[in-house]
Amino acid sequence: MSGNSDPGARSGFIALAGRPNVGKSTLANAIVGAKFAIVSDKPQTTRRAIRGVATGVDWQLVLVDLPGVQRPRDALTARMQSRVERELADADGCLFVVNAEQGIGPGDRFIARLLSSAPVPVVIAVNKIDRCDRARTAAALQSVAELELAQEIFPVSARTNAGVPTLLEHLISLLPEGPFFYDARQHSDQTEYVRLAELIREQVLRRTREELPHAVEVEIEAIDRRREDLVRIEAVIVAETESQKAILIGAHGRMVKAIGTAARGAIEHDLGARVHLDLSVRVRRHWRADERLLDRLGIE
Repeated sequence: MSGNSDPGARSGFIALAGRPNVGKSTLANAIVGAKFAIVSDKPQTTRRAIRGVATGVDWQLVLVDLPGVQRPRDALTARMQSRVERELADADGCLFVVNAEQGIGPGDRFIARLLSSAPVPVVIAVNKIDRCDRARTAAALQSVAELELAQEIFPVSARTNAGVPTLLEHLISLLPEGPFFYDARQHSDQTEYVRLAELIREQVLRRTREELPHAVEVEIEAIDRRREDLVRIEAVIVAETESQKAILIGAHGRMVKAIGTAARGAIEHDLGARVHLDLSVRVRRHWRADERLLDRLGIE
């Protein structure tokens, strides 16, 4: 961590809320200017409260990409829900993201009710305007205004960056004066083990359907840097049943090989080094209810 001692510097935390698949992670990455949260079209992609760090000359904004808000169903979702409430209590502001293309639905209203008692200012970003015509965007903005939750509403496209600089400027204005929390070159607070596990899980999410993504987690077991020109990584994809394991391995091992090849490319880009990835699939029944495993995976 770093402490910029500029007396006029601003720094603080902005919590990100939004139902699954509104483009929260893509918007967070756009604000930070670097990839720190994995992106997927599958609901409930984000499990950990990952902090993304955006730093300017005299400001530092720490974005907390909250797990998707939902009613708790098991130990995993209960942890995610309590994390949402804790992060909101510690934040300086909240950015609520909705999807212009889909409009306001019951999920958005559920989150709006949760945020109505938030102890911090709430800002709403209406995302994916690049996929809507003017009439549809106007209708989405009107429905958001009817929630009577935020004084400021910003139409944005995380994919094209339209409206993102204006939104960022407003979020910075919510931050109190204070020293930087992180080194100015740092984009995330994730440990290397978690960051690399998430890059592998992103590739699993891209290649699997329906309920399988929710039953899968990735654990990095070892990172070996004994050779200067090569990083060796041992990782395990954890599934809940033998049938899920069979899908993840695929016919003649094709699925796990495709996941491993794509993940290795992403990890090499992240580390800036050549990587040997040893990837296996293991069954661990009811892992989502295993408190000790959730602790080890960093899901608080």
